[in-house]
Amino acid sequence: MKESPPPRCRPDWALFLDLDGTLLEIAETPAEVRISARLQAALPRLRDELDGALAIVSGRSLAVIDQLLAPLRLPVAGVHGAERRDAAGTVHTATATSGLARARRSLATFVARHPRLLLEDKDTALALHFRRAPELERAARAAVAEALAASSTSSFELQEGKRVLEIKPRNASKGDAIARFMREPPFAGRVPAFVGDDRSDEAGFAVVNGLSGCSIKVGLGGSSLARWRLPDVDRVLDWLEASAPRNERA
Repeated sequence: MKESPPPRCRPDWALFLDLDGTLLEIAETPAEVRISARLQAALPRLRDELDGALAIVSGRSLAVIDQLLAPLRLPVAGVHGAERRDAAGTVHTATATSGLARARRSLATFVARHPRLLLEDKDTALALHFRRAPELERAARAAVAEALAASSTSSFELQEGKRVLEIKPRNASKGDAIARFMREPPFAGRVPAFVGDDRSDEAGFAVVNGLSGCSIKVGLGGSSLARWRLPDVDRVLDWLEASAPRNERA
């Protein structure tokens, strides 16, 4: 990983951005995050500079991403790639199975006994947040393992994040979502770049590195496949603003 700052975004790039922990500060609960005025201003300029080759790749659901970024509407991969809206507006969704319903019931029963935990239901995935009760991490891990077993299918897997444990479709990943975008206009033929902050982003870094692109990890701790780092959300916004000039195109 290079210690120097990442290169400034170029007009021939296809830029993929994670949301929480990358563009938005992580809050105590997912509903408490707020989009900054800086980000609201930078994203439309970046989209124009890149001729539309800008996408959000997040663990959030597509509907929540649209709500957060409104009125801006971008190509999006949500739920770690289980949901994806391409640049033409077509939505692709991983097929849900009845196994997730059994996992949902199992986790709902567990959370009812521990009200400081939060179960986020994304339809195609389930996220158990223990940020408000870190002392319950061991119990939360056991509950997620039990819920996975209750699903009675190999179609789902555990995805770990920052004080969150998620049951998601096994065939969905941020790396796969980026690879699919890169086969479609306006992303095809460009140099991919991806900025993310946690374990779920490593699959995206791997795909981008394989395409000789620019991978950027947000945060200074831990190992990563990313080739560059930015320390925090503020520095990401600085980087985006430097890449999206304030003067409008003629």
